[in-house]
Amino acid sequence: MPRYMLDTNMCIYLMKNQPEEVARRFAECYVGDVLMSTITFAELEFGVSVCHDPERERRNLDALIELIEVKPFDTAAARSYGPVRSATKERKSDHLDKLIASHAIALGVTLITNNERDFAAYPALIIENWLKPMQ
Repeated sequence: MPRYMLDTNMCIYLMKNQPEEVARRFAECYVGDVLMSTITFAELEFGVSVCHDPERERRNLDALIELIEVKPFDTAAARSYGPVRSATKERKSDHLDKLIASHAIALGVTLITNNERDFAAYPALIIENWLKPMQ
């Protein structure tokens, strides 16, 4: 059963920068422990389409999704979106973050992000930052 969902920035770190802390935490997980939302996958696909070296980034993304399951945004995730969006309706610019948060809530997984402040206001969402040292 999955335990973690990677936010877009964590996927980018794994594809490009490979910070030691993130790579170590990822390596400590079992196959199937980590997934990404189709919302994140869509954001990464956009990144591939607009980058300077799309062939290289396509290879990086393809390698990542061999390791991490891409989970469809389903009815349960859509139902979770209502409370998330209503709790933060004054914030107009983060619709994709709201969808990703809703998906993590529906799946009962911890969202892994380096943008903790962006996700802190979403009710019932558990977040971790793998760039920070473990407590």
